[in-house]
Amino acid sequence: MHSQTLIDAYDTLLLDLDGVVYLGRDAVPGAPEALRQAQERGVRLAYVTNNASRTPGAIAQHLSALGAPATPDDVVTSAQAAARLVAERVEPGAAVLVVGGMGLRGALRAHGLRPVSTAIEEPVAVVQGIAPDLSYGLLAEGTLAVRRGALFVAANADSTMPTGRGELPGNGAMTRVIATATGVEPVVAGKPEPPLHRESMLRTAARRPLVVGDRLDTDVEGAVNAGVDSLLVLTGVAGPLDLLTADPRHRPTYVGAGLTALHEPYVSPRRSAEGWRCGEWLATWTADRGLSLEGQGDPVEGLRAACAAVWEGVGDAKADEDAVKPALASSPFADLSSR
Repeated sequence: MHSQTLIDAYDTLLLDLDGVVYLGRDAVPGAPEALRQAQERGVRLAYVTNNASRTPGAIAQHLSALGAPATPDDVVTSAQAAARLVAERVEPGAAVLVVGGMGLRGALRAHGLRPVSTAIEEPVAVVQGIAPDLSYGLLAEGTLAVRRGALFVAANADSTMPTGRGELPGNGAMTRVIATATGVEPVVAGKPEPPLHRESMLRTAARRPLVVGDRLDTDVEGAVNAGVDSLLVLTGVAGPLDLLTADPRHRPTYVGAGLTALHEPYVSPRRSAEGWRCGEWLATWTADRGLSLEGQGDPVEGLRAACAAVWEGVGDAKADEDAVKPALASSPFADLSSR
């Protein structure tokens, strides 16, 4: 028997990869062990990534090498969501110009579509995803095809992507080339838009999914859009200041230091006469003084209390950074994020 933990309420984890399971080529400390433990408990693992550059097989191989349980069928990519989106709008066997890598090509073939590389082949759609060798030539071909009326689909709109060296330009930044040159905005398949979540639900048949991610603008917003719970882990992009100043669509259900939070009893903030309490922490918010925090103990519990106080205080608005920074600067969770 085990005590009630966060993971007990869910049958499937919809896991982001970069910043959650690994950073670059290396595992986030404790992540593979937490995932093995979840699988042993009978929870389905689905690795849901906005990265469209690699195939599910390559991603699964990487995860397995890090010690995380994974097969290609456990991987759901924005390339697969983009391919389904295109396949539902065009004729079988249609030519689709790929501005990206092998992940996109494989996903399109799996849906009976024909990947091409030049506009002269009259593609009915252009699909763009990040690739390390993305060239001007491909961007130019994509621009010509979109100008001629081809459907423009982006695997994702992430402006940056986390790596071991820091945040680098993501697919969202690269799609601006074609969008700017043509005046056509892409249809986005990846998080936070619905197609990738739909793909995940179709593939997993999840009834009680928990979205786990490190970004507010993709993972958490995608969960909010889909009406499911989310866990924001502090091992990737988002940090305490991002959480404290988040608007409603970017506020996660839970906050944890990392994936190990799945296997711990979750201490939730509770409203009291004095303010919001979580563990040994007390957080209050007033319009004139902003955020105040006092207490000791687990810094993540302090962050949860602070978020509850700020979010209640500002309602549907977004807290001003200057109103939270003084309390944040003197708090033990100021540097919780790995970035």
